[in-house]
Amino acid sequence: MANNAQRNHDRRLSTETKASTKTTEFFAYLAAVVAIAITAVVVGDGGEGEDPFGASQALRYITYLTVGYMIARGLAKSGSRDYYDENGR
Repeated sequence: MANNAQRNHDRRLSTETKASTKTTEFFAYLAAVVAIAITAVVVGDGGEGEDPFGASQALRYITYLTVGYMIARGLAKSGSRDYYDENGR
């Protein structure tokens, strides 16, 4: 009789990992990108004609950060799980 009893609980499901916007590394990435952009705007040439930290260098660093962020997300997805119930809890 115990085998025929109906269960009233949800199935436990999982995704590979948390959504990227729920991670600390996402906010650290955004902060670093904003810091680089602000630095590129604030640091000027000082009237000498050459900008020591211009837009091209800022874009290069932002690209490096983006590649690093994508690698970090890939590593995070490779071994972790985010569990949730069938009804979305």
